[in-house]
Amino acid sequence: MSKLYTAKQLEQMLKQGQSLDAIPADAKLTPMARDILREHRRGTPARPAAAPAKSRVQIHNPVLPNSVFEWKPGGDPKTAAELERFFYSPEIQALKERICHIGERIWNKGYVDGNGGNITVRVGDNLVLCTPTLISKGFMTPDDICMVDLDGNQVAGTRPRTSEVNTHLGIMKAEPKALSCVHAHPVYATAFAVSGVVPPSCLIPEPEVFLGEIGFASYQTPGTPENAKEVGALAKRHQSILMQNHGVICWGKDVEDAYWKMENTDAFCQTVAISMQLGGPKSYSPEKLKDLIQIRKKLGMPDHRLEELKECELCDAGEITVNTRPAQVLAAPPAALSEVDEALVQKITDQIMAKLN
Repeated sequence: MSKLYTAKQLEQMLKQGQSLDAIPADAKLTPMARDILREHRRGTPARPAAAPAKSRVQIHNPVLPNSVFEWKPGGDPKTAAELERFFYSPEIQALKERICHIGERIWNKGYVDGNGGNITVRVGDNLVLCTPTLISKGFMTPDDICMVDLDGNQVAGTRPRTSEVNTHLGIMKAEPKALSCVHAHPVYATAFAVSGVVPPSCLIPEPEVFLGEIGFASYQTPGTPENAKEVGALAKRHQSILMQNHGVICWGKDVEDAYWKMENTDAFCQTVAISMQLGGPKSYSPEKLKDLIQIRKKLGMPDHRLEELKECELCDAGEITVNTRPAQVLAAPPAALSEVDEALVQKITDQIMAKLN
């Protein structure tokens, strides 16, 4: 009577170093055992029998990578030699490369033109890496990056710092969580800034989670203490700030995070702008917005709205009026506008009638 071989028996034979060639040709095999023997004779490794479901379950607890540059409080370089070593250390060189990479991305996205835009990363209690003045952000190298203190004094680097670093420093002084800032002029978001319009809340979930409420800073001359003060005052409440008649500045926990918020801001403004041409955006309820704000806060991002606004005010924040009339250039004072319009209409009417006759 032929012996019956199971997959488990064949696996045991292999573990003990026995050859499966010793199995008689007329032996009976279970289906899984037959597969193992067939693969063995083909010269391929035998597949182990399927383990019970419980032994195959693996629990994974992945952790997001941390891109934040960590520095020891009070550990800023104390001498010129220490500062030089720090500025050219492998860790700082890696941050310089990251800044150049973000510069290339904002240039490729069309967020800057000429030598526009600037980027900063905080690397100490009183030290900040920044992009230099008069350089295209799409073609920087690590050797172009310089370093300043929180008062804007340049302490390292071969190219002079940008004058607009003061606005970044205003944010960093006001909000310790702001470890990097990206300033640019993305077309749609800048159009909102020029128009004095802030996109409304309760339209798209992602901006509510990753941006929160967008801030609006009144116009001050770029690079001046007044602009730094104006923008810095908004930093605790807003991670994305439209600067009137200027552009956008965003801050984050690292330079990638700050850049993402720039992308989020411009995409949001573009969507709102297009929706205004289709009859105007339609919002969801304040109750739904509360859920999104809670998600945002769980991610460690600041949001003042739940504490400072009533539920009925949540979706009113940043509310805009859709204007379907074409823009007009006023050639006369408002008081004389009706008279000018009437005269112009009469003149055009006369010309049309003359052509028809």
